[in-house]
Amino acid sequence: MKIGDKVRFISEKGGGVVVGFQNNNIAIVEDEDGFQVPTQVQDLVVVNDDKQAKMLSGAITPKIQEPDIPASHANAMANAPVAQNCNVPKALHVYERENSDQINLYLGFVPKDKQNISKTEFFMYLINDCNFFLSFTYSLQQGDDYKLLAHNVLEPNTKLLISKLTLDDVQDFQNGAIQINAYKTDKPFKLQPSLDVKLKVDPVKFYKLHTFRENDFFDEDALVMSVVENGVPMKALTIEADDLKEKIIEKQRIEITAPARTAHKRNDNEPLVVDLHIDELLDTTAGMSHTDMLNFQLDKFRETLESFKQKKGFKIIFIHGKGEGVLRNAIIRELRYKYKKYTYQDASFQEYGYGATQVTIH
Repeated sequence: MKIGDKVRFISEKGGGVVVGFQNNNIAIVEDEDGFQVPTQVQDLVVVNDDKQAKMLSGAITPKIQEPDIPASHANAMANAPVAQNCNVPKALHVYERENSDQINLYLGFVPKDKQNISKTEFFMYLINDCNFFLSFTYSLQQGDDYKLLAHNVLEPNTKLLISKLTLDDVQDFQNGAIQINAYKTDKPFKLQPSLDVKLKVDPVKFYKLHTFRENDFFDEDALVMSVVENGVPMKALTIEADDLKEKIIEKQRIEITAPARTAHKRNDNEPLVVDLHIDELLDTTAGMSHTDMLNFQLDKFRETLESFKQKKGFKIIFIHGKGEGVLRNAIIRELRYKYKKYTYQDASFQEYGYGATQVTIH
């Protein structure tokens, strides 16, 4: 550094020309306004020309050279599609039910004419019974692949009509898959896992009148199948396609009002005995799940009580067996909530064993 050098202050803006030195460590710098400023030599940097001085002082901004882009790549970039804004749903305020922050999804089938079950059409619904929006795809299996049937967003606590089908169409719906993503639009929510649920719809159910029952989702009787309950995908009953036609024909021969085995009454004071063991009610249970069989037994229980509801004081012995107590517990629930006026007690152990309940009509 020497007198006459153009310098730039390192620690602050500005600079000037060196006009002298106080000693070896301090230079006298004259700035643009004519003021002479003693400055430590180590705080100065010599600049070669006016352009560099202006750049260092911040008076001009250096131009950044952009990299060369090959013409072919530039054309590809120019013709590339531009990402569009996604259709993000508006933050709709949703009325939420208590204890409904787990995914619950059902399939519902409503017959157009229940009394003509073998010829009627069926309306197929997806039922969202939770506080989440459910974005879904529903696909049907075709060989090793799947074909999309429907895709949409189910709003919380609503149902959506998916398809209308006949009994001939039901066979095509045996194997399907539903993929689900859950979210909320108006508030933070706990992240739910994406679900991929394989479905197996049992066509035999559509030929059984008693499978279309009173339910929480429709005014009409309907067949309601669980897809996801409390966030857990449900497994449906599997039926072999080769046996389908034979099983359907077989089921058509089974009358829903199949007579239960009853004991002959010796006199009017002797109770009626109704055996609810499934093998006493039906010749075959092929194609029936445990739930189907339980519902059939309960239907026979209700049918019997309805038949004798006018006979006050009449006693009926229902033989349900001991087992795991599933049928007995279901019968007790019916008596407590639907037939509150009737009294019941364990039937005589000596005559009927442990697995029987006596009901008295009132």
